[in-house]
Amino acid sequence: MSDEATASHAERGGADPAVGDRSVPAGDATAEKHPAPSGTADEGEGPLNEAAALVALSKGADDPQEWADAARVAQIADLIAHRLRDDPSGLRIGTLALFQDTVSFGGGFNVHGHAAERTGVPASAGGSLARIEPDEQNGHLACYVRPHGYKSALELLQECHLIVLAQPPGTGRAAAAVNLLVEALIDAGAADGGSCYRSTDPSAVLSATWTPPHQNAGYLVELDDRSARGSTVYDAVDSGWLTAAASALKARNSFMVVITGPPRGVLAWAADRTPYVFSDLGAIDATEVLERHVLGPAPDEAELRDLRARLARSGAAEALREQPEPAIAVALARTVRARRDLAEQVALLRDPSEQVRQWFSRHEDLEALCFAVSAAVLEGSSYLTVSDAAIQLHTALVRDPYTLTGLRYRDRLGHDQPWITVSGAADDGTARPFGPPKVSFRSPLVRQAVLAHAWSYLDGMRNELLAWLRRLLVHSDVEVRARAAVAAGVMAWSDHEHALHRYLSSWSSSTVWPVRQAAATALGVIGGQPGLTEAVWGRLDRWAVEGTSAAARRQAKTAATAAGGLLGRDAPDRALAVLRIALAWKDDWGNLVPVAWSVVRLNDQGRADAVLAALLEWSKAQDLSPMVAKSLSVFLFSAERTHPATAGEADRPSVLWTRVGELGRPLEELWARALARKPIQEQALATLRTWLTDYAERDPRRLPVVRELLIGIARRPGKHRERLVYWLGVWSADRERPCRAAASLREAVVAATSR
Repeated sequence: MSDEATASHAERGGADPAVGDRSVPAGDATAEKHPAPSGTADEGEGPLNEAAALVALSKGADDPQEWADAARVAQIADLIAHRLRDDPSGLRIGTLALFQDTVSFGGGFNVHGHAAERTGVPASAGGSLARIEPDEQNGHLACYVRPHGYKSALELLQECHLIVLAQPPGTGRAAAAVNLLVEALIDAGAADGGSCYRSTDPSAVLSATWTPPHQNAGYLVELDDRSARGSTVYDAVDSGWLTAAASALKARNSFMVVITGPPRGVLAWAADRTPYVFSDLGAIDATEVLERHVLGPAPDEAELRDLRARLARSGAAEALREQPEPAIAVALARTVRARRDLAEQVALLRDPSEQVRQWFSRHEDLEALCFAVSAAVLEGSSYLTVSDAAIQLHTALVRDPYTLTGLRYRDRLGHDQPWITVSGAADDGTARPFGPPKVSFRSPLVRQAVLAHAWSYLDGMRNELLAWLRRLLVHSDVEVRARAAVAAGVMAWSDHEHALHRYLSSWSSSTVWPVRQAAATALGVIGGQPGLTEAVWGRLDRWAVEGTSAAARRQAKTAATAAGGLLGRDAPDRALAVLRIALAWKDDWGNLVPVAWSVVRLNDQGRADAVLAALLEWSKAQDLSPMVAKSLSVFLFSAERTHPATAGEADRPSVLWTRVGELGRPLEELWARALARKPIQEQALATLRTWLTDYAERDPRRLPVVRELLIGIARRPGKHRERLVYWLGVWSADRERPCRAAASLREAVVAATSR
């Protein structure tokens, strides 16, 4: 990030000139007036003195829920960002891959249209019909895998002579239709299975005057669902036409399958009142389709094992899990039969940028687009959370809250969003015994590509998209806040300088704590990209330097918060350097709280050794200077904080408690320094009592190590022994809050230091 950003409007104390903090509508004003978690709010716009800072720091224990929410946001965001950077599938996505726009599936991978199949076929004179040639028809019949609903669909067609196969594209519905027509004709006694025709002009077939031109024939009518938004062709499939067409077909011993998307409008009405609409054909196992097209219907077991091993090695098995479309399975089967490089074809197939580009080119409906963007921002959230956010985004774009009152996303997800699943499974794929269904993309990288495409290509949506995202940052659901913050970082990958000026600078200096926390999270996500890491660290270094304006002070807090995330986990020395700069402000204690929270997070990420070494260095003078007092306060804060665990589990105690045996020497030194210095001494005694009264009660196994720690402190020169003996005695004799461990520890300290 360039130094030019230092002079940005937001950093001089103003909001982003385009959106900034003004992107919050009146409906969210109440949420932003709520106080931030204790110890994280702005404690005034000016410098903060020692007494006020220590009070703010201690307030973090007064409202556990507030602290739990703030910590949970950071925890969720770190987990999501970690998955983005270390995806176990082996896939990776880079900035260039999102925007080259040169990759194409080509050939059989262009599976969502049938233009190649229909060109050059002469139409009949009777109703714009083209015969389905034997080679194409046999291709559908030879290796067809029947879904579980196929038999019911066939029985319905045999009885009614007409069915509407209301299935999403990509589910093998065209192959199913041809198989149904041929089987129905054979059962009806048609010679050689009769002839099947495809309509080249659905409006002609769906007219009120159309009659079947052929005896013993099958008719396939495929309606383009993009014309379903009020099209007269689509609306013509009503109960009257269905009844009349079925009667005419029966009279000529013929059959018809009409392919549509999920029923809506007049077709939905007809589905409830007539027997013709069939919408439960069932999913087809795409891997089984591939196996049958390669090995035939009765494969040799050894050949089948070899094929499955090849699919696993090449990534084809995972690709079919992400895109379980029969047409894709058929295309991959051609590659296998032709002995071409399967891994190369799979790489093209799994390219998330190309999947996203093709999807956006096919879906122009604003409702579908809003759901895709909402799912990308909030992936892993419940269906209701994602759909509500999609509606809010749509309303922001069209500025009409009443346009989507009848929209039901769940009815059309399979059609509009085949890359999305709504499942009750947990992250590891196992079924959850309770809880709402959650929204996720089948491919781990599609989410990133959707965000990049939406932000970089949908130019007319950018203002509204950013305002909508900004509102999610102050959502009452901490998971929504965390996921939105990560999404803001992913969007910035394509042009981080633009993102800095467009929204990150104003967010980082916001007066609203959750927005600043989101900016810190987004910066961590940006810094996770190898090419951007140094730029982010440079920005944090500059923001942490003591400033004179209120906006600069808030940006320093954001820098301190960001240093405690995944950036700090990967580079603890860089993080601790930023924290030291922020903590060392001469006459201002305002950064004490965010530095302390970041130290807790670094400890929790396995960096306690580096943290304690830094705190020892910062407090090395052991004098009355502010830096010594600040460092020891941070140490005591991190020694006492509990860490909110996942839902249904108990909070975990401080890492410094759980690792007390490993960190013995630096812990002993820091405890000794804190217990010897006022006013930090009062905080140290309170924290030590928490260790003995609360932590030891739940985890007495560590008492022997704590005993050695206290004996080591008592043996030091000065009044350490007298102080520990006195207070251990007071705590053990306290009737209101007795500390059972204190009595035995006092005896051990006295015995060890009396010789």
